[in-house]
Amino acid sequence: MPYTTLISTTGLSAGLTDPDWLVVDCRFELTDRKAGARAWQAGHIPGAIHADLERDLSAPVTAQSGRHPLPPIEEFAATLSRFGVSERTQVICYDAGSGAYASRLWWMLRYMGHDAVAVLDGGFAAWVAEGCPISTDPVARAPAHFVARPRPGMLCDAAGVFGALAHGDVLVDVRGAERFAGRVEPLDAVAGHVPGAVNLPYLQNLGPDDRFLSAPALAQVWRERAGITAGRGIVCMCGSGVTACQGLLALEAAGIPGGRLYAGSWSEWIRDPSRPVARDD
Repeated sequence: MPYTTLISTTGLSAGLTDPDWLVVDCRFELTDRKAGARAWQAGHIPGAIHADLERDLSAPVTAQSGRHPLPPIEEFAATLSRFGVSERTQVICYDAGSGAYASRLWWMLRYMGHDAVAVLDGGFAAWVAEGCPISTDPVARAPAHFVARPRPGMLCDAAGVFGALAHGDVLVDVRGAERFAGRVEPLDAVAGHVPGAVNLPYLQNLGPDDRFLSAPALAQVWRERAGITAGRGIVCMCGSGVTACQGLLALEAAGIPGGRLYAGSWSEWIRDPSRPVARDD
């Protein structure tokens, strides 16, 4: 059976030499956009290639888009082919620890129709803490032919957000509480949140060791703090459609499938001044 949500360091260690497995280092920092590549060069999981959030997992920003728009399907399929992803490839994604960036690739692969993808629980920090091997060797992987089978039902645009709220679905914003409230805004031109959204910061999906909570604990967090109930649709958003994917991973790990991503998220929402903005007093 393929791994489709999370994988432990033990599970990854056991499959690391399998030629049908591909490990992808997704480390990135919004405040230092070369930091991820430098971190990979300084040491990575053996055999791991590096995927850059802005070069490989995003399209160029436009006047209407958010900060990390999704690339066109055909372009991302070409990227996956270059990475060496075929229909039989088990992909394992990791970042520094929280899953905030690795989950972006996890979601994008699922959106493209590839289910055999999982995020390393605890990320590179867990791998190092458990004494697992580190490499500084360059990685060469043969290209493959990736066939995209996109799932548009996993996506939501701004019009879909209005529709979801009118339908009684739950719009969950996973940014930190201060940003959601509009008290601080370090990245975007307008502070606040979409009226009707609820806030569940993505770090609350994790324990103190930066590993995801157990499935029952995650389900409880989302029920109690986001108001998730049976029959209500779920849309996740964040600042630019990246960390929202970690929320969707948490939902899948909790056994609550079907959540959608508002890919443009807050940075796209505020591009149109006619869209309403709420702030907490």
